[in-house]
Parts: sequence; structure tokens; C-alpha cells
Amino acid sequence: MKNPSPLHFLESPRRDPEVLSVPIRVRGWDEIYGDYEAEGAADQSARCINCGNPYCEWECPVHNYIPDWLRLARQGRLFEAAELCHQTNTLPEICGRICPQDRLCEGACTLNDGLGAVTIGSVEKWITDEAFRQGWRPDLSKVKPTGKRVAVIGAGPAGLGAADILVRNGVEAHVFDKYPRIGGLLTYGIPPFKLDKQVVETRREILEGMGVTFHLGTEIGRDISFDTLVNDYDAVFVGMGTYKYVTGNLPGSDKDGVIESLPYLIGNIGHVLKEPLDNFDYINLEGKRVVVLGGGDTAMDCVRTAIRQGAFSVTCAYRRDEENMPGSRREVQNAKEEGVEFLFNRQPVEVVGEDRVEGIKVVRTELGEPDEAGRRRPEPVEGSEETLPADAVIIAFGFRPNPPEWLTSAGVETREDGRLKVAENGRTAYQTSHEKVFAGGDMVRGADLVVTAVFEGREAAKKIVEHLETASS
Repeated sequence: MKNPSPLHFLESPRRDPEVLSVPIRVRGWDEIYGDYEAEGAADQSARCINCGNPYCEWECPVHNYIPDWLRLARQGRLFEAAELCHQTNTLPEICGRICPQDRLCEGACTLNDGLGAVTIGSVEKWITDEAFRQGWRPDLSKVKPTGKRVAVIGAGPAGLGAADILVRNGVEAHVFDKYPRIGGLLTYGIPPFKLDKQVVETRREILEGMGVTFHLGTEIGRDISFDTLVNDYDAVFVGMGTYKYVTGNLPGSDKDGVIESLPYLIGNIGHVLKEPLDNFDYINLEGKRVVVLGGGDTAMDCVRTAIRQGAFSVTCAYRRDEENMPGSRREVQNAKEEGVEFLFNRQPVEVVGEDRVEGIKVVRTELGEPDEAGRRRPEPVEGSEETLPADAVIIAFGFRPNPPEWLTSAGVETREDGRLKVAENGRTAYQTSHEKVFAGGDMVRGADLVVTAVFEGREAAKKIVEHLETASS
């Protein structure tokens, strides 16, 4: 599509890729969204009106060159579009699938005001998937080795982002992760119906082809000491994410039938992949009345997983209203279509039952004055308590960093909530209190989006490269 009409956004409405019908998708674990053909991707890309100030680009945490690669996709210049996608993002095919575009780039699209935002995420996914299929690979032929080596702890989004930038600057990147596959929670936390695991495996092949070395099934502090990494490498990047779940100090949360969200998701994915992981048992909720507490994307992953396991009923209870849910609106809509019941303005009070869960007591809320983060506080309504019957209660209140002892004993300082301190006392951005140790992603900023972790991993790697160059001069 070389020369579309300037009014193409009116002539061709927004068209998302086909989606699996609900009766089919709830019986399996396949990704629910289909793919564009080249013609469809070009048509939807041509809807971009090339704003003078591209709000989509500014709202994107990695600041993708969105209008530019949309134009290249429209013109059929696939490999150039893929190259441009990778200039700002290490994982475009993954972000195209799982980013909350409705709250980010597409939410900021000028056409979002009644005309239908450009399908930015779906086009991003198509560009990368199709370019890989046709044989495109990053060109590092002009990269000159520096002789420097950096250890990256964690093969999740931040670690992969860091490794990508390091090898593009001639620095050897050795990525260590305790799991047998790369991706971290991309592989073991996000359900396959949102992200097919072969997509992550393909990214591993791409990164290995760029020169990244993965040391999988290798746990720091058990299989290799942190001191060894510090001594054997020129720098260390820590991007281990957040795995300590927030309990909310809910009375009765020690009862049988109360389930932590992340172990539940990891155990289920291990079961689906037929690769069970130690310490993450498979919990089957078939036939059970399930209540999930929380309103973020992890809560949506849990409710949609329980539906596919054949739960008798699945309810999501959230203490604010739907407008103030932190997760993707698209994921909420998907959950509704799949049979999840939502109870908004319900704050959990207590898990009830004798030895095991029999229900969850909640109280209705009204939104009051904004809190420190600017979000209106949920305030309980006196006399509005009710008990929701339940056989299982999944707690999905969020996650916090849980730095290991080997990290803190090496002199890496943390904040009260466990986040690592960086860029303090004269240190450069992303540099911890230990001169050779850098950090980024959720361990620094707290639990956040995949795309934000990618950005911080990439930015930290740039600072590592600068640091190594300065040290060598």
C-alpha cells in the first residue's frame, strides 16, 4: 500500500486480528489472538495520521518509533521495520502481545477519540514474527569486541534487555538464571494463552545468534557464588524481578485453600509445558468455587487460568471500581467474556472457615480522597459486610523485591521495602552501592510492566558500557 488516502483512517476502520471464540479458547491454552496477513497489517498501519507530536511514542516506556515503523510496514519494507523496532525494544514480539496498549501507546493515539486507535501492538507483533519467519536477524557484523565481560543475573525482561545492548556494544554478556528456560516470568508467570512459550524460545535463538551466552539452571549462591561473578567479570547486572507476594495481612490467610498467585501460575505453566518445577506444585481448581483478590494483570491471569482448569465459578473481587483497576482493560474484557464475575468496590476483610477456606468476607467500599500515588482511597461502608462462598481464594495483591542474602552481604544496599538503591552518593544511573554492580527493572522500581523492565535493562547496560570505557581510559 504505497499511497493511501489521507483519510484512510475514516475509510478503513480499526480491525483487530481475529480472536478465538470463547467456547474454543477456554478449553485450551493457545494464544487467543490470531495474526494479520501482510495486506491487513499494511491496511491498519496506513490508518496512522503521522501526528506532528506522536503521543503514542511518548507514552511508550521504551519510546518506540511507532509512526516510522508503521509507515515502513505500510510500504512493505518489512526488514527495515523490524530493524527499527529493535532499535528501541529488545522484545517487540513479546510487548506486542502482552503490553497494555490500551493504557499506553494506543490509549494515547489521536484516533482513540471515537475513531478507533491504530492497532499498534498487533502490527508490532506482526512485523517481528513475520521478519523472523522470513529470515531477518540483527546485524552485528560491524560490532568490534571490547574484550570486556559482564555477568547478567536473571534472564527476564530486564536481563534480556541488558544483554542485548551489551553485545551490540562489543561486550560479552553471560546471563545466569536458575530456571531451565529464559524469560523469567515471561515463561513461567504469564499464561500461554497470552504468550506462547515458543515465542520466548525463538527470542533465545535470536539472542544466542547475537552472541549472548546463557547459563540456565544455574542458581547464584548455590551453583556459583556472587563473589565469583564479581571477581571474574568486569561488571555485574542484577535484574531478578520481584517474587515476594503482598499478603495484605489478611486474617485467615493461613487456611488451607488460600493460594498465592505466582506459585499457582508457575505450577500451572509447568504442568501445561510438561516441565514441572521444584517447589511449584500444580494446583488444579477444577469444580471449585474460586475467588481471586486483586485487580491487576496477575489477577486476570489467575481468573482466566482457573476458568481453563474447569472451575465451577470464578469471581474477581477488587476494592476500587472498574475505572481504577491497574490492569489492562482488554484483559478484563477477555475475562468477562470467558465467564468471570467481577465484584467491584469490595475490600476483603477475612478468610472464613474452620481448617480450610469456606468463604471470604468482604465489605463494600466508596472511593474517597486521593492517596500519595494520586489514586482515590477505598473507604469501607459501615454495615455492608458480606461473605462470598469459596473453596479457594487466590491472593493477587502484587509483589515486592526480596533481595537474597548473598547480594546484601556483598555490600549492595537496599531500601526499607527491599528495592535496591541505585545512583546514590555519586554513583551513576543504575549503579548500586557496589561499584561493579548495576541493577534495573522491578528490583529497583518495584513490580511494574514488562516493557518498563526492558527499558531499564537497556538503559543500565548503556551505563555499564560507559563505565567500562571510563575505567579503561
